Amino acid sequence: MNIALDAMGGDKAPEVNVMGAHEALARLPKIEKLYLVGDADTVEKECTKQGLSDARLNIVHAPEVIEMHESAVQGLRRKKKSSISIATDLVKEGDADAVISAGNTGAAVAAATLKLRHLEGVKRAGIASPIPNEHGLCNILDAGANPEAKPSHLLGYAIMGSVYAKHVLKVAQPTVGLMSNGEEDEKGTTFTKETFALIKDYVETGKAPFEWLGNVEGHDLYMSKLDVCLCDGFVGNVVLKSCEATAKAMSKWLKEEMKASPIRMAGALLAKGSFAAVKDRTNYESYGGSPLLGVKGVCIIAHGSSSALAIQNAIRVAAEAIEHKVNPHIVEAMQAIG
Repeated sequence: MNIALDAMGGDKAPEVNVMGAHEALARLPKIEKLYLVGDADTVEKECTKQGLSDARLNIVHAPEVIEMHESAVQGLRRKKKSSISIATDLVKEGDADAVISAGNTGAAVAAATLKLRHLEGVKRAGIASPIPNEHGLCNILDAGANPEAKPSHLLGYAIMGSVYAKHVLKVAQPTVGLMSNGEEDEKGTTFTKETFALIKDYVETGKAPFEWLGNVEGHDLYMSKLDVCLCDGFVGNVVLKSCEATAKAMSKWLKEEMKASPIRMAGALLAKGSFAAVKDRTNYESYGGSPLLGVKGVCIIAHGSSSALAIQNAIRVAAEAIEHKVNPHIVEAMQAIG
């Protein structure tokens, strides 16, 4: 398998991207080629600095970068030689099987959608962002690719998300729910009610590759057996960022309170292992990146503040999606809609 990494994407590029690539190459022998796409001189200097000289590594020159604050579509139009654009072109041309970027999310989504196009039967691509819960992982889908979705798009997300959960995450019977303001069938907006009815009708055909839970609420993200939580990209992005901010705030407040007295500090020392375990469980770096489901080829969106560990795991996530042939499974499942 061949993977293209946007070496200039992210807040700490290219240092953490090169470091993450170094670790991924050491841990993933199935990778045949890893393309580092970015300014050749800058990337080569960083590789030399870190002692990265793997024969599977290929540096592809891309002199431009679409910055985080830039408009996605305008950036792609004005900067045709940007690192995300050229990295995506490698997938389009068949040189790579997957593209990964921790850069401008909008640009990564736009590049994949415009250059790679949708899989057969897919109307809109969606970002599946994992969050840990009591039973494993719950993917919020869509987490930001399509803020003005239609009910038919969420039906597609239900199918794609369950296929990803089954074949990549190895969930035997994926469960899918629709984010709403109450569990009752009649709760929600006009949009969620129409989505609920559409998915319920589809489930009743017996073709659904998932168990339908109906409406779910915020607490279900963490406490229920829920593998895919459906929502439009606007709601999904707000929910995801709120979860991240809450986790950071709770960690900060806990540290402050633990340092408030010698007795608390002693207790914190005794519970150090538990705190470390919880941190590992909730650390986004462990999950690497979020797949953009529904496009030809594999596209992984990594966090803008990704560390080397996050980049390494984003490469792992891409490799797993390729290895388990998630896209052919999605196309097969989407045919059942008719």
